[in-house]
Amino acid sequence: MVSFVLSLIALIVGYFLYGRFVEKVFGPDSRPTPAVAKADGVDFIVLPSWKIFMIQFLNIAGTGPIFGAIMGAKFGPAAYLWIVLGCIFAGATHDYLSGMLSMRHGGANLPELIGRYLGNAPKQVMLIFSVFLLMMVGAVFVYSPASLLQTLCQGSGVELLSSSTFWIVIIFAYYIIATMMPIDKIIGKIYPLFAFSLLFMAVALMVMIFVKMPNIPEVWEGVGEASLTTKSIFPSLFITIACGAISGFHATQSPLMARCVKSEKMGRPIFYGAMITEGLVALIWATVAMYFFYNEPTPGYQEIAGGEQIISNAPGIVNAICADWLGVFGSILAILGVVAAPITSGDTALRSARLIIADFIHLEQRTIMKRLYVCVPLFAAVMALLIWQMANPEGFDVIWSWFGWSNQTLSVFTLWAITVYLVRQKKNYFVTLIPALFMTTVCITYLLSQQAFHMELGPAYIVALASLTIAIVWFCFWYSKKR
Repeated sequence: MVSFVLSLIALIVGYFLYGRFVEKVFGPDSRPTPAVAKADGVDFIVLPSWKIFMIQFLNIAGTGPIFGAIMGAKFGPAAYLWIVLGCIFAGATHDYLSGMLSMRHGGANLPELIGRYLGNAPKQVMLIFSVFLLMMVGAVFVYSPASLLQTLCQGSGVELLSSSTFWIVIIFAYYIIATMMPIDKIIGKIYPLFAFSLLFMAVALMVMIFVKMPNIPEVWEGVGEASLTTKSIFPSLFITIACGAISGFHATQSPLMARCVKSEKMGRPIFYGAMITEGLVALIWATVAMYFFYNEPTPGYQEIAGGEQIISNAPGIVNAICADWLGVFGSILAILGVVAAPITSGDTALRSARLIIADFIHLEQRTIMKRLYVCVPLFAAVMALLIWQMANPEGFDVIWSWFGWSNQTLSVFTLWAITVYLVRQKKNYFVTLIPALFMTTVCITYLLSQQAFHMELGPAYIVALASLTIAIVWFCFWYSKKR
């Protein structure tokens, strides 16, 4: 419990100290923002700062800081270190600077920013990569809330409500509407309610943590000693807990809000602050999961904690935890909060995909018909991915696994692009260079050892270190030419 309390304090202090430092590095000023200069009433539109924060938080939250934290809890207190250090020095920095960089470039989407600073070839790769990632988000974030709603409605006596297919259709229909409509018509109106549900869930569970005062492993007892999994902390932990620490998906979402901000000086509370808030949510869920994994005698929890089936069982764990700790009423509100998180990430993920594709083919999005030109094939592809996922018993696990690696790989490209920008602007580039080098090593190691090639860790570490060395040499050579 001491590690949990210290981690909470560290995240809050990190926002005020390191967040202000990163803000000073970027240097926001009073120039007109895209919301003002390019207002179109659909995607470029000035919104109140509190509403932008709510939307940004829900855009990036999803099931990542909840399911990812539950899965990451099997690594023990090492999860605390990654959530705190990753969130402050990597994730929130990544989100703030990617959002502000988009704002500085007229609300540019991520592939365009990567192309501007890393070249045309990376731009083309990231265009395909990011759109496919966003499609995976849409598919994953249909399944998980549908599963929770199905669980919630079991025993209601209404057979239709107990069907996951019914909820998948409802959620997918909402995605279509939210992707097509102006951002202030649907997303801007219902997100505050969803945000209340999600924040209620987090606060209620945090209160219960202090009531129960669980006996869980502390960081200083050994970060690897209390692990419930045979997987190595490096690189598995850093892929498992993504959205609660650093997530490339966030950089695809930040341009949505960069197109709605009235002043650059609102950037730190919106972008950096939303990521710190997500880190707090991840911290709470990691602690709750540790309580059940290490203390709760309920049959099955310890077994689930050590197995890969924890991925597909995460919705059931969420339901069991909320019902056990918060009672019937609290459980319903909490689960609705968890349902709202992925839904509000799924809709904006597909909205981002629409805008990325439209920008690439230079198709204006003021008129509904032009939006349909992009949305029809986009939703057809997501539906095909969703059908495949439902038809395969391990479909969700496979998509989640590739989503985790793709997510962090996207953060690598984003961090390198921001680093190049900071070098060109003669600003402190170490704030993103160090996270870029670290995440490069993580993603290469994970791809080699677990995701694609299944190499032994020893050889995978050697190749990853060689790749790290090449990246450092390349940067030093490029930097010397720039000077």
